[in-house]
Amino acid sequence: MEADVAVIGTGVMGSNLARNFARQPGRRVAIYDRDVTRARKLAEDFPDAEFIVVSDPSDLADRLAGPRVAILMVNAGPATDSAIADLAEVFAPGDIIVDGGNSHFQDTIARGRRLAATGIEFCGVGISGGEAGALHGASLMVGGTSAAWQRLRPLLEPVAARAEGMAPADDPATAHDAAPASYPCVGHIGEDGAGHFVKMVHNGIEYADMQLIAEAFTLLRDGLGMPPREIAEVFAEWNDGELESYLVEITAEVLAHVDETTGRAFVDIVADSAQAKGTGAWTAQSGLGLGVPVPTIAEAVFSRSLSAAADLRAEGLGLDGPVPSTPPGGAAAAGDAAATRGAAAAGGAASAAGNAASAAEESAPSSPGGDERRDRIDEVRRALLLGKVMAYVQGFHEISVAAREYGWEIDLGGLASIWRAGCIIRARLLDRVIEAFDTESAPPTLLADAYVRDVAGRCQAALRSTVMLAIEKGIAVPGLASTLSYYDGLRASAGSAALIQAQRDRFGSHTYERTDRKGTFHTLWSTDRSEIEL
Repeated sequence: MEADVAVIGTGVMGSNLARNFARQPGRRVAIYDRDVTRARKLAEDFPDAEFIVVSDPSDLADRLAGPRVAILMVNAGPATDSAIADLAEVFAPGDIIVDGGNSHFQDTIARGRRLAATGIEFCGVGISGGEAGALHGASLMVGGTSAAWQRLRPLLEPVAARAEGMAPADDPATAHDAAPASYPCVGHIGEDGAGHFVKMVHNGIEYADMQLIAEAFTLLRDGLGMPPREIAEVFAEWNDGELESYLVEITAEVLAHVDETTGRAFVDIVADSAQAKGTGAWTAQSGLGLGVPVPTIAEAVFSRSLSAAADLRAEGLGLDGPVPSTPPGGAAAAGDAAATRGAAAAGGAASAAGNAASAAEESAPSSPGGDERRDRIDEVRRALLLGKVMAYVQGFHEISVAAREYGWEIDLGGLASIWRAGCIIRARLLDRVIEAFDTESAPPTLLADAYVRDVAGRCQAALRSTVMLAIEKGIAVPGLASTLSYYDGLRASAGSAALIQAQRDRFGSHTYERTDRKGTFHTLWSTDRSEIEL
């Protein structure tokens, strides 16, 4: 019996995606892994899937119905190149190779160009939702030709997450039907690397979102003296309003969780060092290359780097200055907790855990009460809301500029609809983004949208006061602080750039433009300082 689709790579993501395909009526799935025993183990563990286990690329080509479709779920980089080369030897013109990994979009463009001469279609598909999404429905961002998309669509729509509401207006198959109960969160983003590019930016927004949420938590804990279990209740309440999102929801769950071994808040026994897989850094690097400011995203990346800089942080513990009030347990416990975090960052997690064992009881240090406390908590909420909105502004700005640069026709409203379910940044806020772009007079950027302007008007004072509170308490909030600088930079009629450009002309003859007339000019600084027009 022939298979309809092949999944190559049977790690967690690949195996879950293969199982998702196999659940679809009438679908037969071939699986291949260079470690054939792992593929066979998957088939044995899930006999109902009726996987066809193949032994090598040639066997895979023989067992696939034509025109063939193979989806790579292998590590980005050399492993992907090797898998593509293997398939190119046995596939025929019209067959499709799909890269479902987190590849850099420039690599996707280059791979597509190399395969073009063979007649084999190559598509880069961004997949968001993690292992649960791969199994139960992910957000899928397809890059490639329109012809390839039409071939892939019947395969991908059934395994995508589904969002409630009307299908995107530009979808000719389902647009403006009689209000379907849900629509699949998959779509054609554009040619070549477009799918992987928007997945990259999705992850950049995710980095920023997580950083801002973490800073809000730290402000409530270290600034207001609230224990994690109480902050969990705040986040759960926030998730019923404008901040409703998957990340806020799981933050409440994480903060409410208690470690079984120690009886302490789970967040207190996790080492203070965040890892990263590179897509956030790629987003920041692409922003720099395109000349697009994405400071909140960049600061989120730098914050993870700082968290992992164990030697640097160990030295930093000795810096002069007052120690801000920190976690539950009073002043002494705060000192112990600071030492614990520093030791964990420096690699001394075992001894640090021992030092902190005595702080089992959560008794919050002094903090404002009553109306003042509620007001400060709400200020943090509004600061977080504005930060999240500005992260979306930055991300969608980068996507729109890249679309012009690479010739992609990206429907920004349609993209936002793909992110409404299955992906990590799914949020109520995306409904507002869809509304902004799904009109005949769509704004050039999200900054022109009425809701974004409303949030800015309601929340910018809270963002200022929250950043000021953090400065007074000695609490690092690089995400919120950079958002505030970004916001102020946007609204300033004139900033510091005039002086910078004047300096550039002074030391490097880099020229400048004037405010009073058109043209490009240079001042003869080394002679009579007269001005010439170039």
